[in-house]
Amino acid sequence: MKAADLPLHYNAVDIVERNLPARADKTAIYSAEREITFGALSEEINRHGSGFRDLGVRFGETVALLALDSVEWVGAYFGTIKIGAVALSLNTMLTPDEYRLMLADCRAKVLVCHDMFAETVAALRDDLPELEHVLVIGSDEYRDWLAKASTELETVATHREDICCLNYSSGTTGEPKGIPHAHKDLPLTAQLWGVNVLGLTENDRTFAGAKLFFTFGTGGNLIFPFYVGASCVLLAGSPRDVHNVFGTVDTFKPTVLYNAPTGYAMALAREDLTEKYDLSSLRICVSAGESLPAPIFEHWRERTGLDIVDGIGSTENYHIFLSNRPGDIRPGSSGKPFEGYEVRLVDDDGQDVPAGEVGNLWVKSETASLGYLHQYDKTRTTFRGEWLVTGDKYRMDEDGYYWHSGRSDDMLKVGGIWVSPVEVESTLLGHESVMECAVVGQEDQDGLVKPLAFVKLHEAFEESETQAKALIAHCSDAMASYKRPRWVEFVEELPKTATGKIQRFKLRG
Repeated sequence: MKAADLPLHYNAVDIVERNLPARADKTAIYSAEREITFGALSEEINRHGSGFRDLGVRFGETVALLALDSVEWVGAYFGTIKIGAVALSLNTMLTPDEYRLMLADCRAKVLVCHDMFAETVAALRDDLPELEHVLVIGSDEYRDWLAKASTELETVATHREDICCLNYSSGTTGEPKGIPHAHKDLPLTAQLWGVNVLGLTENDRTFAGAKLFFTFGTGGNLIFPFYVGASCVLLAGSPRDVHNVFGTVDTFKPTVLYNAPTGYAMALAREDLTEKYDLSSLRICVSAGESLPAPIFEHWRERTGLDIVDGIGSTENYHIFLSNRPGDIRPGSSGKPFEGYEVRLVDDDGQDVPAGEVGNLWVKSETASLGYLHQYDKTRTTFRGEWLVTGDKYRMDEDGYYWHSGRSDDMLKVGGIWVSPVEVESTLLGHESVMECAVVGQEDQDGLVKPLAFVKLHEAFEESETQAKALIAHCSDAMASYKRPRWVEFVEELPKTATGKIQRFKLRG
């Protein structure tokens, strides 16, 4: 499927409305708070879109969403898209200063938020003169506004290349960047990965630990299922609580589970996972956000009998562009490129590197953004003609599988040789005591860079010098000695983004 296969004037609300009238009575969304059919959801979308228009929202203006995963989030998101406006998905775990920056950067006209964020938003209003309206989900004002809005709404004939949504990067390397995407990107990614790779059908029911504000969540647990007429399950609570995630699986019986590697690692720490929760409805588990270490894959399969299909994507690309496939999984790798995506591994001069050598990963596709919002210099560095510079280091093996070596600024040069922190972390995770870890570079007494490992242990193990020496010895036995950590620091938690990615830059001295 290519962009040219879509009508020139295409609006991504089609992803919901394509299910009408044939699936009008089918449940579109399951959640502990509310269930809704495709027919009722369509009316909810129309009410939101009509209500935004009544507030004066015009074509191309921004409506921001700062809300828990809910029917209201979905109604506001597609209602915004339907009227030709831009839906901004805000991370619910940021600081007031970050919200101020983002809302000002995109000149949001309307903000829809849950009541738990109302006080935070109220304190920002004086700094945001272009934010004209704040709608608080659950308030009388919100209910009255929605009730008065029309359930009849004509879809704006947007061009398939008009911008429909906006996300800010999760900040693994510092200040977030605004990343806009076009209407065409949503059905393309649904077909190219959701259908062609994962094999989603209308008989599936999806659920994600990744929240809807994250493109992995929006794509996997909203765009993909609706595109094929499947249902999705939403969780308002925290995905960092194992009971929240797997209690939801037990209750609502999804067939597809999306989660980050951290989520699977946290679940494996529960000795009673498969006894306490019924996972029999699942046919496939999916991982993205960062590379899935082979030990987690192997332990998950041993405990549950389920494979995890791992891939890598980015907000800039919306989203997966390298992936393993059901029935074709190389544990520890990110798989291979698939139809619609072309990748290159190049050196710092942009020249292709041979198989087996580590290079900078570039990707070419029709689902890539065209640039960052109001960041000209960073746009020129990242978006180079047809190619998107991902910032990831990879190598390709002789069978064509791609192996993640880390972010470009995470790579370590030890004794003049490049060392991948991901490789060291995967080795550490092979030790029974390690629950999570992150490896960064630190200078020794001679000013030379050596690997430093931050380790979170399973509860059954104690932090000690003996334990640290055991982990270093484990790495020495399992890999080239120069790659081993020279130091181990034990931590209670590792710094992460709200989407579960480890922020190694916060660990560097």
